[in-house]
Amino acid sequence: MVSLREALNVAASRNLDLVEVAADARPPVCRIMDYGKWRYEQEQKAKQARKHQSTITIKEIKFRPKIDPHDYATKKGHVVRFLKNRDKVKVTIMFRGRELIHPERGEAILLRLADEVKDLALVESRPNLDGRNMVMMLAPHRQPQPGSPRDSADETGEPPPEPQPAATSPATP
Repeated sequence: MVSLREALNVAASRNLDLVEVAADARPPVCRIMDYGKWRYEQEQKAKQARKHQSTITIKEIKFRPKIDPHDYATKKGHVVRFLKNRDKVKVTIMFRGRELIHPERGEAILLRLADEVKDLALVESRPNLDGRNMVMMLAPHRQPQPGSPRDSADETGEPPPEPQPAATSPATP
């Protein structure tokens, strides 16, 4: 244990700062360090963390149960664009009046959309009726990390077959 006066003298002789690390400890714990340099490094770490974080946004697209095929194709194109931008998509079917009697029509549209974009997205929440709206969430597929075993898998999700050794003829003496 070093007295406060000795610690301050040692820190001053080295052109460093005496920083209290644990004030509640008995005796208090201090450290001799360059506080300005430490603070700069902390700011740089925080800046890097902010730079590498990804924000997930949710885009919403609304359909009607009696949607025209061309309108469906247009809205499907928007959904594909959102998914390619790595955004989640909330797909809503809005029912009005007597349309609510046939929720299976809305569910059919949502399931058809999910099937058509299955190579880009997975269904995060299945279609469920919420009042006069039927809602389904689509999330983009996670991209495999380069060099991972999943990266070399084919469309079926199975890993490639192991290479077989070349056939050799038996050695004759």
